[in-house]
This record gives sequence, structure tokens and C-alpha cells, in this order.
Amino acid sequence: MINRVLIRLKIVQIVYAYYQNGGKNLDTAEKELFFSLSKAYDMYNYLLLLMVEITKQAERKQSAAKNKLLPTEEELHPNTKFVDNRFIAQLEVNKQLLEFSETQKKTWENESEFVKRLCEVIMNSDIYKEYMAAETDSYAEDREVWRKLYKKLVYNNDALDAILEEQSLYWNDDKEVVDTFVLKTIKRFEEKNGEAQELMPEYKDEEDREFAIRLFRRAILNDEDYRSLINQNVKNWEFSRLAYMDVIIMQIALAEILSFPAIPVSVTINEFVEIAKYYSTAKSGGYINGIIDSIVKKLRA
Repeated sequence: MINRVLIRLKIVQIVYAYYQNGGKNLDTAEKELFFSLSKAYDMYNYLLLLMVEITKQAERKQSAAKNKLLPTEEELHPNTKFVDNRFIAQLEVNKQLLEFSETQKKTWENESEFVKRLCEVIMNSDIYKEYMAAETDSYAEDREVWRKLYKKLVYNNDALDAILEEQSLYWNDDKEVVDTFVLKTIKRFEEKNGEAQELMPEYKDEEDREFAIRLFRRAILNDEDYRSLINQNVKNWEFSRLAYMDVIIMQIALAEILSFPAIPVSVTINEFVEIAKYYSTAKSGGYINGIIDSIVKKLRA
């Protein structure tokens, strides 16, 4: 699940923090990098558990309505299609997810008010109403309704973002990337796999982990060389007046370009320009693009 987009993002954060803390201990900073990446994987599992918890809340809501003093006919005989969703039933007993919940002691119990509100939003949505009214009934539909609900109501949810930020400082900027993997996971589920359905692995392969180590260490150990290249190619602007985050981003981009020749230069530049748009000034993306492109052309020549 931890891909190179997320690795680059985390390296920018950790390298920046490394220098802000005086640049004293590279090994400690590297451990912090991998701990930060592991927390992103925790968020992935935690968001999968959220779908299960919302379904449990819908079931509690139906039970409460049925047991009130004067329930309506509809409350006595509710449509249980949503609470009996087969995709969620499979997710609830997933071996890997259960192991995560047990070992990390992560549940949504302390966020019951948020879960209730989100459940209400879901049950009032057109996606939910269309699903409940459909005459057809299949596992594929059970899975698809949650893909739609997640993309529409969980993907960009400010209240959820605030909760995640409160729970972990490491979750501040990860959700957008992690969300894409939750959606991929939903699409990958197959009923025949039951509780043994595989979730996304923490790393696709050992190569990505090696990529993280090598890029992180090269960016710091060769920082003087990279900053010299940047200084030589700054146009109409003193190096000392560059935004410090811009320098960090360009330093890491150069480390990738010079250490991983198999990665197209255009891919590397585009990735770090996107990071600059998020972390630095409004003009940083274009400025970084221009400087890195200039450096690459001179190096090739």
C-alpha cells in the first residue's frame, strides 16, 4: 500500500524536520521515516474499520426504532439490506483487519458521535436510497454501494480529517493518498475469498522499501552537492532568499534523478512539483520545475 508517492511525501517531511532539529542523527531520522510510513498503513486499516462501524451504527439505529414505545410498521419490519451488506460482513471478519484491531487496539468506540453523524448523512444520501430501493440484490451491488459512499462522503470529509489529525500527528497529510488505497481495496474484494481476502500489503515489494532508504540517505549525505547545483542555476534570485522548503524539495528531487536513472526524469519532476504546490508557496511548483529542468539539461550536456 505504501507507494512511492507516499514515500516521497514522507521523505520531504522527515528531511525538513531533520534540518530543523539540527541535523544531528541520521539513523534516528531514518527510523522516524519508517515509523511515519507504518502509521500511514495503520490509517488504511483504521478507515476500513470505519465502514464496519457505520454499518453497526445503522443496525443499532434500527434496533432502537423497533424497541421504542410506539414503533411504526416500517420500524417494526425495517429494510435490512444495508445492515446485512455482504461486503461489510466479509470485511468485518477479515483475518488481517481483525489482527490489526487486536494488536493495535484501534476502534471507533471513542468517536461514536462522529460515527452517528456520518451514518445519518449516509442514510439520507441518494446513493443509499437508490441502493435500498433497488429490486436486484447481489454481492457486487453491496460492494459497489460502499465504493460510491466512500468516494462521495468519506473521501473529502473535513470532520473525519480533524479526528484523524487529533489522533496522530503522522496522519495530517496522508489521508488523500490512503483513501485511494481504501477504494482499490473495496474494488478488489471477492466474495469467494471470505475472511481470507487479502488486504493491500504494507509494501508492494522490498524494492520500494529500498527506494525509501536510498533516497532518504542520498538526499542528506550529498546535500552540499545538490545545493551547489541549485545555487548555480538560480536565476535572478539569491540562493539565501529561496524558500527553505523549496530547497529541501529540490534537494530530494535531485537525489532521485541522480540515484535512480531508471525513473524517467519527467516523472520525478512532476512528483516533486506536486509536493511543492502542497507544502510551499503558490509559485513554488513552476519555479522548482524550471530550476530542476535547467540542472538536468546542463548535467546531460
